[in-house]
Amino acid sequence: MTTKTAGAAAPDVAEATGVRLGELAADLTGSDDGRSPVVLLHGLTFDRGMWAPMVDALAGRRAVAFDLPGHGDSPPRDAYDPAGVADVLHDAVAAAGLEAPVLVGHSIGAVLATAYAARHPARAVLNIDQPLLAGPFADLLRSVEPQLRGPGYLGVWTQLRDGMGIEELDPPLRELLRSTPRQDLLLGYWREVLETSPEELRRRRTDELGVLREHGTGYHHVSRAPLPPPYLEWFRTALPSATTSVLPGSGHFPHLGRPATLVDVLTGWG
Repeated sequence: MTTKTAGAAAPDVAEATGVRLGELAADLTGSDDGRSPVVLLHGLTFDRGMWAPMVDALAGRRAVAFDLPGHGDSPPRDAYDPAGVADVLHDAVAAAGLEAPVLVGHSIGAVLATAYAARHPARAVLNIDQPLLAGPFADLLRSVEPQLRGPGYLGVWTQLRDGMGIEELDPPLRELLRSTPRQDLLLGYWREVLETSPEELRRRRTDELGVLREHGTGYHHVSRAPLPPPYLEWFRTALPSATTSVLPGSGHFPHLGRPATLVDVLTGWG
């Protein structure tokens, strides 16, 4: 992909592929039709190209798909903590001329979408298959941390990718899952999980959901399998207005296999 810098007129452009908004590379699609704009945030090692089926399903609704810092055509950063990346995203959203968007985040993009909504104006968050508490995933990462920090780090990523259910998708959709598993990105985006206690992580996510509750921000958590009861109890206690749904059959990528269903969720938020 290549990008060009968007000038002051960028918010008036209905279709602009490969523009630079703030620090980030982006594709702007659709036009302002009175509904809340949609911000699309991909998962770790992927890029904005994975959102093509969702963009098609949005059928002209204003949307922007970003390459996260260090991904695709967006430059790297010294740190990738959720709060810092959320602020970078907000600068890019402002450069696009969007106000109080609906944030759609896949995998770690959902953690970033939640952090964004706790810090900046947002209409709602659609969390695609990302538990906000690291739980067993944190245990796994810590158990393989020496490998993750060494020359064998790709083995860790391969193990995780093999569990994503990519084979459940049709071959053309698999082609959208371009992946660049650079070691600096894995360590940078997973630093919070690796270096923060489970108790502190729980407090941070609980505080973020508390802000969303206070502001009346919508939240829907879609997963490929039923959420564990202890997690679901915590989640519904922290944000009672949140809703959940299960979309099996597309592995970790329901936005690729069932984009129209997810767009129906967005319709409820205007």
